[in-house]
Amino acid sequence: MSTLTSSAAAAAARTDRRPARARKAVLRSAGLLGAAAVLVAVLVLSIGVGAKPLSPGEVWAGLVDEGAATYSIVHEMRLPRTLLGLLAGVALGLAGAVMQAVTRNPLADPGLLGINAGASAAVATGTLVFGVTSFAGYVWFALIGAAVVSALAYAVGGGRSATPARLALAGAALNATLYSYVSAAMLLDSGSLERMRFWTVGSLADAQHTTVLRVLPFIAAGVVVALLLAPPLNALALGEDSAQALGARPARIRTAAIVAVTLLCGAATAACGPIVFVGLMMPHLVRPFTGPDMRWLLPYCALLAPVLLLVADVLGRVLARPGELQVGIVTAVLGGPFFLYLVRRARMARV
Repeated sequence: MSTLTSSAAAAAARTDRRPARARKAVLRSAGLLGAAAVLVAVLVLSIGVGAKPLSPGEVWAGLVDEGAATYSIVHEMRLPRTLLGLLAGVALGLAGAVMQAVTRNPLADPGLLGINAGASAAVATGTLVFGVTSFAGYVWFALIGAAVVSALAYAVGGGRSATPARLALAGAALNATLYSYVSAAMLLDSGSLERMRFWTVGSLADAQHTTVLRVLPFIAAGVVVALLLAPPLNALALGEDSAQALGARPARIRTAAIVAVTLLCGAATAACGPIVFVGLMMPHLVRPFTGPDMRWLLPYCALLAPVLLLVADVLGRVLARPGELQVGIVTAVLGGPFFLYLVRRARMARV
């Protein structure tokens, strides 16, 4: 009799949870729509803000009317820059979320763990040794460098037994070593210094339509892999034994995560240079709304990370008029205090 009573109580409890879960799903779906609306507004803002401010009407006319006075400004300068910021933001936000989940390290970030530095070192090598000067050449070197350093950081940090502290120390060591190499490579060739001066701090200023089109396939592939990883990463968060019991294969999940991060970070770094802290901040900013469920966290990061990056780019244009601050400098200024807050916080959000 008591067993039947307990079973009935458990069934009733599960039934009571269903409306709450349904409400959460509705709220999160509404939040995604809200995030998409914010992203559209920021895209318009990014196109409208510059040396010559444009109203929303002028932005629209410049987009659709070849005879409009603003057509060349919008299509030749503002639109490529905005689209590249959109793609780079999506890439960095997803890469940060995937890295934090697969390493179970709340401080994981493509910049902090040396992946951006690896891509930068590989591009510097391509420029100095092989004379590469275009994105078509940069991207392959950046992908190779990102892949090698992502695997190296994980191995040096302890592999399966890696802790947040060990990964952070491994990333700091790799960052210091690789950026020293990049600086030395630039000093050896004044031509390389001029070509890479803005690239090394992270910039959207030189964006072109050809760059956007060439980076798109790599980032699109990385986005697909990252989104497909959401359920396996949820299983991995329960621990390796539990994940295996649920049919997941931790080794394959980690390999797929490295592929996703390599595609996303390598392509974004080749196009824009190393931009730090976007991948670190965004998962922490959206996790209070999504919880740890990667099926929600990843789409939120994909929508809101470009908002953060483009707002930083707009701030760089506004605060330093008539010149501008490169977006990598602005994200570093914003992200530095946030990183210190995470380090000092007594209890970090669970990944």
